[in-house]
Amino acid sequence: MFRDDFVWGVAASAYQTEGRDVNDGAGVSIWDTFVGKGKIADGSNADVACDMIHRYKEDFAIMKTMGVKAYRFSISWSRLIPDGIGEVNEAAVSFYRDMLITMRENGIKPFITLFHWEYPQALEDKGGWVNPESPKWFERYAQVVGDNFADLCDDFITFNEPQCTINLGYVRGYHAPGKELPLKDTLFAAHNLLKAHGLAVKVLRQKAPNARIGYAPTCGVAYPASDAPKDIEAAKRRYFGFDEDLANWGWNVSWFLDPVILGRYPQEGIDLFKDDLFEITKEDMDLINQPIDFIGQNIYNGYPIKAGDNGEIVYEKRDRGYNQTAMGWPITPSCLYWGPKFLYERYHKDILITENGMACCDYPAPDGAIHDGERIAFLDKYISNLQKAADEGASIMGYFHWSYCDNFEWTDGYTKRFGLVYVDYPSLKRTIKDSGFWFKEVMETNGKNLSINNNCKEPLFLEPHFTHNIWGGTKLRDVFGYNIEGDDIGECWGIAAHPNGKSVVKSGTFRGVSLDDLYRDHSELFGTKHDKFPLLTKIIDAKSDLSIQVHPDDEYAGANENGSLGKTECWYVLDCDEDASLVVGHNAATRQELADMMDQGRWSDLIREVKISKGDFIQIDPGTVHAIKGGVVVLETQQNSDITYRLYDYDRIWNGAKRELHVDKCKDVITVPAKDLSDAIIHDTDKEQGIRLLNSCKYYEVSRVNVTSKLDIEVSDKYLLFSVIEGTGLLGSHPLKKGDHFILPVGFGTARFAGDMKLIMSCEA
Repeated sequence: MFRDDFVWGVAASAYQTEGRDVNDGAGVSIWDTFVGKGKIADGSNADVACDMIHRYKEDFAIMKTMGVKAYRFSISWSRLIPDGIGEVNEAAVSFYRDMLITMRENGIKPFITLFHWEYPQALEDKGGWVNPESPKWFERYAQVVGDNFADLCDDFITFNEPQCTINLGYVRGYHAPGKELPLKDTLFAAHNLLKAHGLAVKVLRQKAPNARIGYAPTCGVAYPASDAPKDIEAAKRRYFGFDEDLANWGWNVSWFLDPVILGRYPQEGIDLFKDDLFEITKEDMDLINQPIDFIGQNIYNGYPIKAGDNGEIVYEKRDRGYNQTAMGWPITPSCLYWGPKFLYERYHKDILITENGMACCDYPAPDGAIHDGERIAFLDKYISNLQKAADEGASIMGYFHWSYCDNFEWTDGYTKRFGLVYVDYPSLKRTIKDSGFWFKEVMETNGKNLSINNNCKEPLFLEPHFTHNIWGGTKLRDVFGYNIEGDDIGECWGIAAHPNGKSVVKSGTFRGVSLDDLYRDHSELFGTKHDKFPLLTKIIDAKSDLSIQVHPDDEYAGANENGSLGKTECWYVLDCDEDASLVVGHNAATRQELADMMDQGRWSDLIREVKISKGDFIQIDPGTVHAIKGGVVVLETQQNSDITYRLYDYDRIWNGAKRELHVDKCKDVITVPAKDLSDAIIHDTDKEQGIRLLNSCKYYEVSRVNVTSKLDIEVSDKYLLFSVIEGTGLLGSHPLKKGDHFILPVGFGTARFAGDMKLIMSCEA
């Protein structure tokens, strides 16, 4: 678990989210200029972005709903001081002050970043960071920030990712201002930036003496390919070393951190750059080495390093088909362990993760929700590694997720989505993603729901088997979202280990294994052992009437069906037409009357129908005449058995002939008289959170589970079967949606459900 004062938050930057207004008084930044040069992947710009300049109150209300504790955002230098050093834009002051006030009103702690890549174009025209006056320009900006916002903010960060500013903006030209300068100029620009940092710290100490001040560089993390001490040492040397090509020199950790924390440039870099270095004075280093309270660090990925035979650094090749984000970045959770660990060992400062997150190809599902399970799995693994570093002694101060919402992703435009909140760019509508709800629980529990803190077995999510039937319809596709074609889809065998249909585990350790094989080969997951998996869960969509049937009990089936089991089942009505009904029972008073009605074909006199509505539960015991009528969708839980006797099939033709009836056997097994309806149907209309036992019989227990916020279910000595029948939510870090089917194995532990959903839960009796 993380420390009690751990800072949980989300982050974003001004240029990526704010947008513009004709009356905002903002000046032109280097990014305003850069986007007009055809450098953006989708040809877009940030004139609107997320329109936070007009929607920030809505956004902070959303953050409050998400349980956000802190928000790291940047101030636009060119918005606050349009030409960079002259007159202050009072409209910007009012805007940012109201943002800060609104944050605090919503219980959100602000972290102000002074510089997140936005540089006033007027100053860039004077040489930008290469100009020796540039540190003084930034000092003036820091004074304006301190004068206007220090009373509303206790935490400041001077620079975000200075490596990107120098390397992408001045060395390689990929980002604004798009320059490719000689090595000497880029080294001087970096030095000026570091001096600007020192001046800003001094100013902020004067304006806000009780504030915490930090600095947020970045870099990919060199992590050891194994736990061998020599590999760990090699990775550490690479992380802080200078193995990059000079054409990419700015992608470096120690050149941007050693001066700030240790008061000197690393000797390895000085030796490498000696032909292009300017005079470095003691006064400069003292200025850069202003005491700060924490090191911010943006960490997204890393690369494996091992030691060669002679201790040299060797780059380990990644596995074929390694996992990547939508940015094409490798997914390497251990970087959030090794990065903070190495940084703390070298600098002995609190570490604040100022950015971490994942770009995904997010889009709304048919239910309107954003089911970004990949992001949840990513974050769970990454933050669990961060906790591991903290548990082992690294002083981890907090974690900011990048980003709060989808936004303008620099040269990628709007093609990449990092947010916990989905932004529909045409309408600007915000929708909290599944990951946003999951991260809410992370923040509320201080990480208790992370996998590192839950030593439990994994849930078994199942891929259903589908059947096409003469009476089938389209609701399994249209209402439940299953990707299955045809207008005669009758059944979804959600949890099935049956010769005629088998569910298959669709993720995790047992991915691709059928449920019958899993039950046979891994009894440790189930705790009991029968000849076959004992239960079957299916969703049935009846476009037209099913045949009227009756099931035998085990004794009759064993004697007459070669030792087979009988069948007991139950239905939970998921959907039905108005005035819908089911066949449940019959009207014969004696067995003789039953036989007469059957022999004479007096079906309308014999069959008993009952009106139903959504949420009704019906237990179908052996001997009960029953049928699902057209316009009804049910979730059925049953013994895993085939034995069914068909009483009547409306004389329908199937494959060129009428289907076989089992009249004599029906006469044998039908219970006479039928059970009273009051004992057969439960009307389940309760919407309150909790678990309601619907039926407990010889073979199974079935319950309805309502989740309206959070609900814990302990899974110990019985495995549990679940089907999500309404809504969306989470099981720990796993997103859930309508139509999901899964098993929680024996000994799973605490199953933490969150969201707004209804499930049917069953188990062996």
